[in-house]
Amino acid sequence: MRTEEKIGQILIERGMTVSTAESCTGGLLSSKLTDVSGSSAYIRLNLVTYANEAKNAMLRVPLEVLNTFGAVSEECAYNMAKGLYELTNSDICVSTTGIAGPTGGTADKPVGLMYSAIYTPDKSKVYRINVDSTLPRTEIKEQFVQKVLENILEFIG
Repeated sequence: MRTEEKIGQILIERGMTVSTAESCTGGLLSSKLTDVSGSSAYIRLNLVTYANEAKNAMLRVPLEVLNTFGAVSEECAYNMAKGLYELTNSDICVSTTGIAGPTGGTADKPVGLMYSAIYTPDKSKVYRINVDSTLPRTEIKEQFVQKVLENILEFIG
């Protein structure tokens, strides 16, 4: 059974909902979650908030966070997930923000770096994920999403 199927099974068993806010993964996480038949029972809302303006307007990520830490940061990932919770009231809110390359990386924030946050009313966790920066962009995104799915499963398991 694929990871996203296991997640769906747990969410259905527990009567829980999930929402996602994606930046660098561009909807791929949403796609994986919705590839599961019956996912409409637990998916509440999936957003692609690629631009900083969208992160601020839709998810209420403070401009101060974006200006001080940048979109690719632990602080931004946390605020994306928290803002998504405030918007949807989902049981589990997941965010992704990172650099899929091949351009855009810096010494401090290289290609292949992503932050993902999982937010619930009771607890939250931010993950720093690094993948091989020499991979093609599409493969970096695939690896990001697979790691996020594994983190979600561990978080709710």
